[in-house]
Amino acid sequence: MNSVLQVIPREDFHVYVYFSDGHIKLYDASKLTRRGVFQQLSDIKVFMETCTVMNNTLAWDVKRTMNPEECLDLDPIQLFAESIEVDDPLENHQHISS
Repeated sequence: MNSVLQVIPREDFHVYVYFSDGHIKLYDASKLTRRGVFQQLSDIKVFMETCTVMNNTLAWDVKRTMNPEECLDLDPIQLFAESIEVDDPLENHQHISS
């Protein structure tokens, strides 16, 4: 199964998601902030500060306990399917010449 290795949240409620197969995708999590237990993520500070990888997928450690049973996490298969492929935002395109 394809698992999540790294996540980078953005202030527009999107998250860069790095998958174990090398894909880098951008997930729009804004729709989550209007549903059920995920509504607590509508506070951008909570969204940004608690975004992490738990259970091999994108998660939010809203209780800040690092307990994988208490986090809000997403199905990695659905996450992969609902995200768009993007270039690596961390890749440095500038070359330093000596």
